[in-house]
Amino acid sequence: MKPTFRVGYHKFHRRQLFNFQLNRWYSLGYTSFEDCVEAGKHVNTFADWKREMILLAEKSVSDGLLLRAAFYYRAAEFYLLADVPEKEFLYDKFSALFYQAIQSDDVKRYKVPYNQTFLPAMKLSAKGEKRGTVVVHGGFDSFIEEFYSMMRFFSDHGYDVVGFEGPGQGAARRKYGLAFDYRWEKPVRTVLDYFDLDDVTLLGISMGGWFCLRAAAFDSRIKRVIATGHAFDYFQMAPLPIQWFAKFFLQFEVFSNWSANLKMKYMPRSSQAYWEITHSMYITKTNTALAALKQMLQLNEENLHAEMIKQDVLVFAGKDDHFIPFKMHRKQLNVLVNAKTVSDRVFTKEEHAQNHCQTGNIGLALDIMFKWIEEKQQYQI
Repeated sequence: MKPTFRVGYHKFHRRQLFNFQLNRWYSLGYTSFEDCVEAGKHVNTFADWKREMILLAEKSVSDGLLLRAAFYYRAAEFYLLADVPEKEFLYDKFSALFYQAIQSDDVKRYKVPYNQTFLPAMKLSAKGEKRGTVVVHGGFDSFIEEFYSMMRFFSDHGYDVVGFEGPGQGAARRKYGLAFDYRWEKPVRTVLDYFDLDDVTLLGISMGGWFCLRAAAFDSRIKRVIATGHAFDYFQMAPLPIQWFAKFFLQFEVFSNWSANLKMKYMPRSSQAYWEITHSMYITKTNTALAALKQMLQLNEENLHAEMIKQDVLVFAGKDDHFIPFKMHRKQLNVLVNAKTVSDRVFTKEEHAQNHCQTGNIGLALDIMFKWIEEKQQYQI
């Protein structure tokens, strides 16, 4: 299958909560424009979302469009809360259809031993003469299968590509019980050891941008790092008055727990905030919103260890990223004081790539990544 990355960030739904997700899988080349338009007309709640995505999945199966069906099941699973029994069933439907759809491609699947269990991984071999190796992973809510089209892009351009899921992600959490761990050098080290890799480019997508930079600080086999759609410190995303208030608030754990639980009780269940909190609890395997928040706030400037990063670094940002404030981009560049080189690219509305992780023009982002890797490998000493 040759990836077809769609250009344009569309208004499929009036709420960004649903609109971004419809654009997400459409932009990667997996779903249909007409389906996204139609679904957008009938969705107001998470229950609506699940119903419409399952209907589209079933129709796509009937039409023999298995990859499309897989990603509608993925979409249906996305906004299901962790305590809903269907969540694992829909994940299994997605996974089975995905690997059935790409079975004619040269994709190898692996279970990489890790902490008495496994990290899921997949590998695509370089087409033609091998130019190098790219290792790919996601962030807060991604499955590695979502990046298949991106992995195929690099494979088609002469790179071996290894994608993996780390603790808290995809099957690593759903099937192997691995909870979120900000110390991303641990799964990266394991993957590099398992595949006997050296001189690699590490690509981290969304929150994975923070993860890959952290890993680079601790592993010199990573020679080039590409981070897109992340914040260098997730606490610092908030305005300063909110940061001060939160620091004070977090000192009183009993009251903070009571307040957070009360807020969640009255929070709309079909809201971005409610889903983010419950998903954080799910990936961290914690029982309270405050415990999950404390885990997620470990993704901060101190733990990033940017001063230890000595590789070539490429940082992408969307000018209108609705998740990551644009102010974080310059802050990230400023702390990379010892990197071998630092390059950056800000994407705009005119390029249709202004949103999170260049959704709307992922093909443009990949072209820039490819040219940057080629340049850095050519001049590597």
